[in-house]
Amino acid sequence: MTWHVVVVGAGPAGLCAAAGALRAGAEVTLLDAAPEPGGQNRAWHGYERLRDHVLGHPRCDWWPQSAVWSIDRAGDGAPDVHVLRGEIDGAERDRHVLRPGALVLAPGAHDRVLPFPGWELPGVSTAGAAQALAKREGLPPGGRTLIAGSGPFLLPVAASLLEAGASVRAVLEANSAATVARGWTRRPWELASQTGKTAELAGYAALLARHRVPYRTGRAVIEARGDGRVEEAVTARLRPDWSVVPGTERVVAVDALCVAHGFSPRLELPVAAGCRLRRGAFVEVDADQRTSVPGVHAAGEITGIAGAPAARAEGLLAGWTAGLGSPDAPAAVAARRRRDRARAFAARLAAAHPIGAAWPGWLRPDTIVCRCEDTPYGALLRAAGTGSAHAVKLATRAGLGPCQARICGPTVAELLRGGHPHHRPIAQPVRLGELARPPVEDPGTKESSP
Repeated sequence: MTWHVVVVGAGPAGLCAAAGALRAGAEVTLLDAAPEPGGQNRAWHGYERLRDHVLGHPRCDWWPQSAVWSIDRAGDGAPDVHVLRGEIDGAERDRHVLRPGALVLAPGAHDRVLPFPGWELPGVSTAGAAQALAKREGLPPGGRTLIAGSGPFLLPVAASLLEAGASVRAVLEANSAATVARGWTRRPWELASQTGKTAELAGYAALLARHRVPYRTGRAVIEARGDGRVEEAVTARLRPDWSVVPGTERVVAVDALCVAHGFSPRLELPVAAGCRLRRGAFVEVDADQRTSVPGVHAAGEITGIAGAPAARAEGLLAGWTAGLGSPDAPAAVAARRRRDRARAFAARLAAAHPIGAAWPGWLRPDTIVCRCEDTPYGALLRAAGTGSAHAVKLATRAGLGPCQARICGPTVAELLRGGHPHHRPIAQPVRLGELARPPVEDPGTKESSP
């Protein structure tokens, strides 16, 4: 029987992982919760050619609108993968169990937003959501738009919103100019391999200049105000640790506020599979993208936030290795080289755009921390003295709402200095009726052999 590789996630890392496994000669099942592959950004060079190659390959089975709700570790091989196929809001989703020879996890990441007073108001959105709306529908989030947070991702968001017709008031980077400059200029000789990134940044800077959009460093949104929706944003100058400089507050009239403070990797599935984490934040992998769990490989943002080029290199290597390709093959050697350069670039990003430790000083006792359950910061602090992080969760319901702590989990864990925001026995919502129906046994997935 042909060696079978399941790839979870069809973004840049997942598509390349599928391509790598196919090149190694394996059969591939590629699945994603979205109806189309490519993730949030499908504008990268070669995407359509790669998509058509992978989805049209006779050894690839493409499962769109398929959510992995559980991973079951059984035996010494790769874990079983439990999948629900069908529209996420549909009532007749089919339950499947895949038993591959190897598993590649590439679920990606989502925007991280640090809470501040008023961030739950309508009109306040993540930068990624605003960009997706602008790129896919051509709709700006509002008229007068302010973009704030930290990281280079704010620049392509501004570009997308300008192209969609938004009036961008400013782009605010919370880190100081000195911090950003130190991060970007460390080990300057490494920039020689990143000429494309440098040109990209220069292009965004020129676009902002043409539209007369100021880019301000060392400044952040610390409050949103409005009657029924956002109408004003309060900005302030920050010290290097992100504490507010008193007397520097300014009020800006806005119709939309787009915020992102970096990204949070989607770690539910790696944690469920038993993968060891690095510093509790990313999946630990070896030189060939193997995790600590036999038969499980990882690629993309769950191993470190480094952008689409890194995700593609990691995905190709993970798929090739999962498909039993030779580690000495020229394609694998080249992928490792690209991956290592991209990881060096990721370290540069982390140094240039860190999260300042003093950001909780923006919060007031009535500031909502968990938006699903309307849990205020004061309640979280009062409950913190009652015992474990689990006890705090039960007392405040923080993280128990529909998003199951995907948004607030890392923030609550940081505020309480404890807890594991990614441990979920069930990774996606599943109906009791769906569990009651017997799973569909898919041909060729009961066992795999090289």
